[in-house]
Amino acid sequence: MDFDRISEADLNFTGFMDAPIGLMVLSNRKIQRVNTEIERIFGWTRDELEGQSIRILYPSSVDYEKTGTRWRRWLDGRPRYTDERFMQCRSGEIIWTRASGRTLTPTDPFRLMVWTFEHLENRPPNSATLTPREREVARHIVNGFTSKETGLAMGISPRTVEVHRSSVMKKLGVQNAAELVAKMIVQN
Repeated sequence: MDFDRISEADLNFTGFMDAPIGLMVLSNRKIQRVNTEIERIFGWTRDELEGQSIRILYPSSVDYEKTGTRWRRWLDGRPRYTDERFMQCRSGEIIWTRASGRTLTPTDPFRLMVWTFEHLENRPPNSATLTPREREVARHIVNGFTSKETGLAMGISPRTVEVHRSSVMKKLGVQNAAELVAKMIVQN
């Protein structure tokens, strides 16, 4: 391709498709367009995502509903929204992401929006309070790993995993793994 003679339309298309951050256009929470980075982050092809509800990328229906409610509340009167949250890949793996969106229709915020998604590895909620090792253990817990499996994946003993797991639960104020997963995936 002769980049000195590229048309403005082709330049805009290339900029969208090849941006180094995930880009997505939504209409009423339905995916209209995605770029190549979205495919890389979530493991779905463009054809599989476009036309789908964005619910496909959420770990639970509750999380999808709560996030939508939060978006709508925030976007009333403000054109932009940013948060960090868990989302789900095609493989079923749950990943931590930063999502930033802008409505292009302020009087009806969900009608047309542009979103960016960035995969933030090893960063669960309240990550400032967790050590890097605790973050890694938390990521394995959310993805359903046992202490033995987590230890093998991280190259540490299952007992060390349990120590980190206990610390994570104490810092996040939860009593068991189910509460931990719920707190990490379904935020207020």
